[in-house]
Amino acid sequence: MSDKLPNVGPKSAAWLRQVGIRTQAELAETGAVAAFVKIRRAGFKPSLNLLYSLEGALLGCHWQHVPPDLRDRLKAEAEAATALLPGPRGRPAAAPVTTTHHVADDARMDATPLADPSSPEED
Repeated sequence: MSDKLPNVGPKSAAWLRQVGIRTQAELAETGAVAAFVKIRRAGFKPSLNLLYSLEGALLGCHWQHVPPDLRDRLKAEAEAATALLPGPRGRPAAAPVTTTHHVADDARMDATPLADPSSPEED
């Protein structure tokens, strides 16, 4: 991403770049739920914290300040959209969205100036 977003650490920034979202304007155009689903579709396993972080970045607030009713709506939309994803080679569709954060091989991910040290990621 070419501009720094709040709540977005290096891993999230790398995932966003890999799905073609490089600027805050592109994130705003895509929306938090669609960006989250793109990341899942790309084979990554983001937690709901990423969804809330993306929405917080769009709202200009810390991800923990996204109101609970909005979090519930975002989660429901993400679960509905994720349920529509096809499973690989005859396997069931994508697993439900969880709150467990899976740490990827960070050595593969390059750091970016977009990274926010206050992000919820476990880097």
